[in-house]
Amino acid sequence: MAHIPDGVLTMPVLLGGGAVSAAGTWMGLRQIGPERMPQVAVLSAVFFVASLVHLPAGLASVHLLLNGLMGVVLGMAAYPAIMVALLLQAVLFGFGGLAVLGVNAANMAVPALLAGWLFRRLRRPGDFSRRTALAAGSAGGGAVAATALLVAGSLALSGQDFLPALTVVAATAAPVMVVETVFTAAAIGLLARVRPELLDGQP
Repeated sequence: MAHIPDGVLTMPVLLGGGAVSAAGTWMGLRQIGPERMPQVAVLSAVFFVASLVHLPAGLASVHLLLNGLMGVVLGMAAYPAIMVALLLQAVLFGFGGLAVLGVNAANMAVPALLAGWLFRRLRRPGDFSRRTALAAGSAGGGAVAATALLVAGSLALSGQDFLPALTVVAATAAPVMVVETVFTAAAIGLLARVRPELLDGQP
């Protein structure tokens, strides 16, 4: 759903996505100290594996993103974590491409950052109730919706020929939104009870 291949987007879109991702990766790297490196590495690996598993959905296929979960837990550090995972997917498995790497990273990492911001706005620190799980679910599902919108926007900006594909992007995003809403709510609800410091930016 979110891996746009090389040779599809126009040069202005590629340059814009590359600039956004360069800035986001640089800012995210500044948030990663030695004590947070294992946490970032584990979530980057989870994102790498989850988005490799494609399931058929009509004429297209879908896969989990988990970018909302990464944004909630990692904050700004989610950007370089997603960038590294996408780079390895492009090099090792041919998912996406190197020229379009910046756009693909922006389409997934910017929603991750927005999801983290939304979660922190909705959650009360120290709250282990259903409010935290609901905030996480909203962030997880919202990140998928935002990614679908950015992918559709990237294609639309690259030419009228891609407009029919926008319906496919929207249709394949819907089931992923439902799954990630439930999964992110459950995962963050559990973390809030057993390791709440991970949700407060602590290692």
